[in-house]
Amino acid sequence: MLFAVLGQTFISAGTHLAARQATQEMPPMLLVTLRLACSAVLFALILLVTPGLKVPPRAEWRRVAFFGLLAGPLNQGLFMLGLAHSKATHAGFLYALTPVGVYLLALALRRETPKRARLVGIGVAFSGVLVLLLGRGLSEALGPLLGDLLILGAVVAWVVFTTESRPFSQAYGGLRTAGWSLIAGGVFWLPLAPFTVSVEALSAVTPLGWKCLGYLVVLTSVVSYGLWNFALARVDASRVAIFTNLQPVATALAAWVVLGEPLTLPLLAGGVLVLVGVRLAQR
Repeated sequence: MLFAVLGQTFISAGTHLAARQATQEMPPMLLVTLRLACSAVLFALILLVTPGLKVPPRAEWRRVAFFGLLAGPLNQGLFMLGLAHSKATHAGFLYALTPVGVYLLALALRRETPKRARLVGIGVAFSGVLVLLLGRGLSEALGPLLGDLLILGAVVAWVVFTTESRPFSQAYGGLRTAGWSLIAGGVFWLPLAPFTVSVEALSAVTPLGWKCLGYLVVLTSVVSYGLWNFALARVDASRVAIFTNLQPVATALAAWVVLGEPLTLPLLAGGVLVLVGVRLAQR
C-alpha cells in the first residue's frame, strides 16, 4: 500500500506541471475532452483483457454514474479550467487540503467525532489557502483568483470521490473502480465534444503538448487513479489522503526548476500554513 500511495503522490505532482503546460498548448475544454476520451478508451481496453467483471452490476450503475461525475467533469474539468488561469504550485498546495476535506466530510456524515486539534488544524490550513488565493493582491485581475477557486472546486470533488468510493473499491477492486468511474466520466462529457474539438485547435498543438496529454492520460488518469483506489481498498480514506501532504513540496520544486515559477513569499507562507494545518488535523 505504501508504494502505491507514494507512487500516486509523485505522479500527481508531475500532473500539475504537465497539465499547466498542456493548458498553454490547447484550450482547457479541448484538453478535458481529449483526456477523458482517451482515458475511457484505455480503461475499456484494460478491463477487456483482464479477468473479472467487464461492466459494473446493474444495481451499481447509479453509484458508478455518481463517481464518474465526480472524477470526470467535476474533478478533471474544474482542475483544467482553473489551472489555465493559475499556477502549478497553487494547485499542489490546494490539493494538500484533501485530508482536511476528507475529515470534514466524515464529520458531516457522522463517521468520526470532532477533535479540538483537528479543528485547529483545519483553521490553520484554510488560513493558508486564503494567503494563497489573495497573496498576489486584489489589484490583479480576478482571473488568477477565479482559477484558484475552480481548482478548489476540483479538490472538493476529489474529496467526495475519495470518501464515497472506498467501499466500492473494497468490493470490486481499485482498477475497476477507477476504470468504471472514468468511463462514466467520459460518457458524461461526450455531448460537449462537438463544441470543444476542432481541426484548427488540434493542428496547433506541439509535440510537447501531445506528450503532456499522454502523461495526463496514461500516468495520471490510469496509473494514478488505479493506485489511489488500490490503496483505498485496503486503508481508511483519511490515512490514504494524508499522503497528499507530499505533493505541494514536490510540485513547487518541480515547477520552479521546470516551469520557472518563482517561490514567492505568499506562496511559501501559504504553503507552510496549509502543511502545518493539515499535519495538526491528522495528528
